[in-house]
Amino acid sequence: MRLLVLFLTLSLTLQARDKPAYVLYNAQGKKLRFEKMLKQLQRQDVVLFGELHNNPISHWLELEVTQACAEKRQLILGAEMFEQDNQQALTSYLHGKITAKGLDSSARLWKNYRTDYAPLVNFAKEKNIPFIATNVPRKYASSVARGGFESLSNLSMEEKACIAPLPIAYDANLPGYQKMLTMMGEHTSPNMPKAQALKDATMAHFIFSNWTPGTLFIHYNGSYHSDFHEGISWYLKRSKSDIKIATIATVTQKEIDSLLPEHFLKADYIICVEEDMTSTY
Repeated sequence: MRLLVLFLTLSLTLQARDKPAYVLYNAQGKKLRFEKMLKQLQRQDVVLFGELHNNPISHWLELEVTQACAEKRQLILGAEMFEQDNQQALTSYLHGKITAKGLDSSARLWKNYRTDYAPLVNFAKEKNIPFIATNVPRKYASSVARGGFESLSNLSMEEKACIAPLPIAYDANLPGYQKMLTMMGEHTSPNMPKAQALKDATMAHFIFSNWTPGTLFIHYNGSYHSDFHEGISWYLKRSKSDIKIATIATVTQKEIDSLLPEHFLKADYIICVEEDMTSTY
């Protein structure tokens, strides 16, 4: 009897000390097993994986999801972290025509590329999976932030090839764009959400133009580009209303045993991470 009590006490103590790094939830805030999410992701046309750029759990799960999906589906990968005018350099690296050092010198890589995105790119290289640079060159987004969509009208045909087709569809009333205005207060202007919309529209354009029926396109982007099925998802639905899209969001909380209501419906799948998790930069 004493042995049984000791065993139960030890078991409860170990459970109390259990501290998971993250918990996975569905849109309604119900806990979900990773394997169940995978099965559902593998039935989609597009997966928008919303990350927190400096969160190691996001990056680890991006690779885990990608590797698992590659076993079941023909993949195409793409990322916000590569701007469209760097596609040639990225493709050259994937095909072994330049080295990792050559990619670093010829593309505008993010400062956390080596730790957070190189594993995805190298997996694509190993498995011969296309990897698409989907984001708009930042100089065009900056131009729109200053002068609105009108600032794009004088671009050359070569420059316009790196952005979504003009004119850019834009709904200023989408909650995500409205939130940008309120969050930045006096430091913003009506053109700031337009710059965000240019990024969203361009990423959606290059996702859709490289996706083919029967393939699964996994796209890595900041969560704010796909939260609440806005942003990239909104533009993809304009291109093909019946395209099957699954979204993933990453959030942080002090306690992760239950999802805060503010995160409900943020995505189809929500990765809830301890807010004191070590960051990658």
